[in-house]
Amino acid sequence: MAIRIFVRMKTLPGKGAEFAKARAPRHAEVRKDPGCEQFDLFQNAEDPDDFMLVERWTDEEKLNAHYALKRPPIAQDLRAPGGAQPERYVVD
Repeated sequence: MAIRIFVRMKTLPGKGAEFAKARAPRHAEVRKDPGCEQFDLFQNAEDPDDFMLVERWTDEEKLNAHYALKRPPIAQDLRAPGGAQPERYVVD
């Protein structure tokens, strides 16, 4: 079964554009990972410091292989306190 992940992220005030630009190369890299069907960052049209990362993976095994790569975090200094809020769903 496919896995969908939604991750809500907030940046420090006024840092949304910088955050999106810093993350873009990583997103292009992750899209090449085996099993990755989607890895897109959406910026809120009403609040440019609010983001939603949308992921889709073919299965749990491929997602776990992606996690096992342990890539370093990006743009952590631009994020608002509180961290990301991931939600995980199974897709039939």
